[in-house]
Amino acid sequence: MADQPKASLPPTYDPKAAEEKWYDYWLEGGFFRADADSDKQPFTIVIPPPNVTGNLHIGHALNNTLQDVLIRFKRMQGYDALWLPGMDHAGIATQARVEAMLREEGISRHDLGREKFLEKVWEWKHHYAQIIRDQWRKMGLSLDYSRERFTLDEGLSRAVREVFVRLYEKGLIYRGKYIINWDPVARTALSDIEVIHKEVKGALYHMRYPLKDGTGYIQVATTRPETMLGDTAVAVHPEDERYQHLIGKTVILPIIGREIPIIADEYVDPSFGSGAVKITPAHDPNDFEIGQRHNLPQVLVMDETGKMNENAGPYQGLDRFECRKRIVQDLQEQGVLVHIEEHVHSVGHSERSGAVVEPYLSTQWFVRMKPLAERAIEQTRSGQGVRFVPERFEKIYLHWIENVRDWCISRQLWWGHRIPAWYCGDCGEMTVAREEPETCPKCGSRNLEQDPDVLDTWFSSGLWPFSTLGWPDETEDLKRYFPTDVLVTGYDIIYFWVARMIFTALEFTGQKPFRDVLITGLVRDAEGRKMSKSLGNGVDPMEVIDKYGADAMRFMLATGCTPGNDQRFRWERVESARNFANKIWNASRFALMHLDGVSAEELKLTGPFSTADRWILHRLNETIEEATRLLERYEFGEVGRVLYNFIWDELCDWYIEFAKLPLYGEDEQAKRVTRSVLAYVLDQSLRLLHPFMPFVTEEIWQHLPTAGRSITVAEWPKPSAEWEAPEAVRDMKVLIEIIRSVRNIRAEMEVPVKQQVELLIRADAEVLSAIGQNEAAIRRLCGAEQVTVGEDVTRPDKAMTAVVTGAEVFVPLAGLIDIDQTIARLEAELKKLDAEVARVEKKLSNQGFVTKAPKHVVEEERRKGEEYREKREKVLARLNELKG
Repeated sequence: MADQPKASLPPTYDPKAAEEKWYDYWLEGGFFRADADSDKQPFTIVIPPPNVTGNLHIGHALNNTLQDVLIRFKRMQGYDALWLPGMDHAGIATQARVEAMLREEGISRHDLGREKFLEKVWEWKHHYAQIIRDQWRKMGLSLDYSRERFTLDEGLSRAVREVFVRLYEKGLIYRGKYIINWDPVARTALSDIEVIHKEVKGALYHMRYPLKDGTGYIQVATTRPETMLGDTAVAVHPEDERYQHLIGKTVILPIIGREIPIIADEYVDPSFGSGAVKITPAHDPNDFEIGQRHNLPQVLVMDETGKMNENAGPYQGLDRFECRKRIVQDLQEQGVLVHIEEHVHSVGHSERSGAVVEPYLSTQWFVRMKPLAERAIEQTRSGQGVRFVPERFEKIYLHWIENVRDWCISRQLWWGHRIPAWYCGDCGEMTVAREEPETCPKCGSRNLEQDPDVLDTWFSSGLWPFSTLGWPDETEDLKRYFPTDVLVTGYDIIYFWVARMIFTALEFTGQKPFRDVLITGLVRDAEGRKMSKSLGNGVDPMEVIDKYGADAMRFMLATGCTPGNDQRFRWERVESARNFANKIWNASRFALMHLDGVSAEELKLTGPFSTADRWILHRLNETIEEATRLLERYEFGEVGRVLYNFIWDELCDWYIEFAKLPLYGEDEQAKRVTRSVLAYVLDQSLRLLHPFMPFVTEEIWQHLPTAGRSITVAEWPKPSAEWEAPEAVRDMKVLIEIIRSVRNIRAEMEVPVKQQVELLIRADAEVLSAIGQNEAAIRRLCGAEQVTVGEDVTRPDKAMTAVVTGAEVFVPLAGLIDIDQTIARLEAELKKLDAEVARVEKKLSNQGFVTKAPKHVVEEERRKGEEYREKREKVLARLNELKG
């Protein structure tokens, strides 16, 4: 496309047409593919793999846009840039979605069986993986699709088995019977960080357990009376004098009638409640530990669906919450329920199903985390660890890894990496292996059955930075692109994912998986609320793109964020970004109109340069330097501000206005110089903006006489000492102030656009030269028929005055406007402003209003008051000038 003849740009930019055309061109040109044979320095990002559960949301759009900005920036800087795409199988989430789909058809996974069910899930995966690829395309992501991975593909599955076996052989993976978090809806174990704790208004039930010898009772309290059916002891603190005489005695468990001991354990807090606690080892993690210390029986009273089992006696078959109601009634009837008090407490809920999580005694697979955490802790404390941006997130990460608990990695699901353990049906021997053994190593039997459970999704995701590059094989990609350079992710998965990637990379590669972790915030709605289905306030990024184009969405998201902080989605901000793209488009149309038929050779930058030329080149230098520095620091919002101000305010609004004078004039040399400066600055500006707005910048850039194959591989701009011109910046500042002040006066006095004015400028000696050299531009841009400049210029009667840097500007009004009529208009306006100021001051002096009205309403009144007072001062100043 770059070889085609240049054509003028259409009057309006069509995002849809440009986006389709250029993405195809980029893919066909192989511009996104990393080159392992290159002698360039590598720069690597692995995408946080989206779940194949559905469409990408606005949070994905933010995360992906920031990565694309970085990878395009580095590619243009000359790096061998690899952005590796991929997706996550998302075990529990994807299985839940497919099961829900099957329920609508009236069938369950058990009706299908494991093999047929997995065929259905793979169909789901293929469907949504293509949707995700299409969405990546629409967002303009420069991904290397030749290296795309999936957490269940064969290469990654081999890496998962290798890690499992190695950790097992080191004693860091074990199988045991412990209290775990159980989701009775999904019927699977959950890790601690898959449990969301919510404050719930519940009750604390105080009960009396009678002593067996009939001498009295001991009082206990619980928030879950249904679990008392599994009590196997009552515990008191060994030094609690109230209960010294009871230690060793037994009580009778109400309803069940089981005799259970009173034991002493230092875990009990004697100051809380009665100082005596019921111990239910099969349904509470702390009780489990106490039970281990005292060799207590473990009585499980529920099944995996949350219903009471055969150990629950008369309550067998009841749902756990229904059982709670029934058992409370029965305890009241027996006279052992002393009282019920309201109690707000933290209750765990499954992140995926929303079910209340049940602490549940179960045989599961675990990873010993503390040995894995030690190296990460040591590395972080020594300052050699992964760098968190912002830095405050390092403390959060460090606190978690210093207090890490063993990780329950088995899940009672069918979709996922099957645990590589086989059990012999004849001798019971368990074998952990990388591949399925043909025979039992103990007895030689072929009667082997694989563990039915699968691994927690985060087990495979934790290997993502190196398994995607070919580990455990020593591939060329692994040697070249690992460790990666930066991970971009949200603060909500530092525990889930970031920490685990660091643990596993250190354990299996000896290196940290990435140099930096850039933490992003959430994209909230305009009111600051978290987006959710229940609120119906979610934003579909594809809808944003269809309405405003990918560039507008990308620019809005990238420039609206600061590392680690949430941002609010507002449609007006997307519209503003679209307007920015249109502004660049229109400015480029003007430039290209004057570059039509001009060769690249004719656009070489040679002087003599005007004040405006030297100013814009100097400001371009500063913009390049600042944008590059800020991008290296991940300050995307600040980069956006710098580029917006330079391109909109300085290039489009000022330089192009100054450029029109020579471009429409008769001086051919001035035309040539202006064309070359305009083409150069536009080219460099498009390159700076390209990582944020790839489509519109490519579309415009390809029309430039100096364009190459693609702006995606064009060289990133560098500042040049040749263009340093601080004196031009000083001079231009004065010129802009003069022009702006005259335009303001014309607007205030309602002087018609076509009516010429007279200007008198009294200036300091050092700025007289700048004004003199640019008098033609001042005349044209101020609509001035005559300009008088000098150090001794006096202010005429009936003139408006503006004070600027190093000069005073006078605009005589005699003969220009009807002065008496203007005075009357301004006096009427002053009267209105006096009334508004008085109204606001009266309102704000009312303490009832200030204390009772919403804060934002009070602040709005204060803002109005300031605005009215400021306007009043201006009107007064103008009246004084007209009357003076």
